[in-house]
Amino acid sequence: MTTPTSNAKMASEFIGTFFLTMTIFIAAVLGSGGSLAPFGIAATLMVMIYALGHISGAHFNPAVSIGLFLRGACSKDELPLYLAAQLAAGVVAGLIGVNLFAGDVTITAFEFSEISNSVLAAEFLFTFALMFVILHVATEQDGNPFYGAAIAFTVLAGAITVGGISGGSFNPAVTSMLMVTGKLAVADCWMHLLPQLIGAIAAVYAYRFTMTSEDVEE
Repeated sequence: MTTPTSNAKMASEFIGTFFLTMTIFIAAVLGSGGSLAPFGIAATLMVMIYALGHISGAHFNPAVSIGLFLRGACSKDELPLYLAAQLAAGVVAGLIGVNLFAGDVTITAFEFSEISNSVLAAEFLFTFALMFVILHVATEQDGNPFYGAAIAFTVLAGAITVGGISGGSFNPAVTSMLMVTGKLAVADCWMHLLPQLIGAIAAVYAYRFTMTSEDVEE
């Protein structure tokens, strides 16, 4: 069995993240998906996970890569490469999307209060949920054929539940796309990025706690 090169992994992370963020831009930001946008986003994520998971692990999310690094499932040498590929994909998808698909559509930025506790909570909770699910279904259950669906349905649940509150990013790469397209003001980016990182890290500790076991005397 051959081992994918670092370049192959970076390319996989870029491609998967690009299609995810582009789908979000077209379906949700431009509104072409209407009420079905969350389903289109989840479907894109799921097929990309199944297509590229065997190459890079299909993180497509800097917060997930950081969480998997803390879990020991992403090396310190690969982490910066993954982060660079994912964030670059989000920016490129945003720039291409604005120039090719936006047309005459006016993109209006989210209107958050100076410090919106609901936005912070929404991004924290569903980034936590996403990371927690990934850790359990993708790193503990070898051969689980439904791991991609479980991860995609977590994003779907989050988008439907809190999309109207925070925009339903749960992903710094998505946040970078929202920023370059003008959907998220630069000054408000921290309200996505901070809870996303904290949520992913908290999920790693919750995962470790739920995986603790004790010796049972026979």
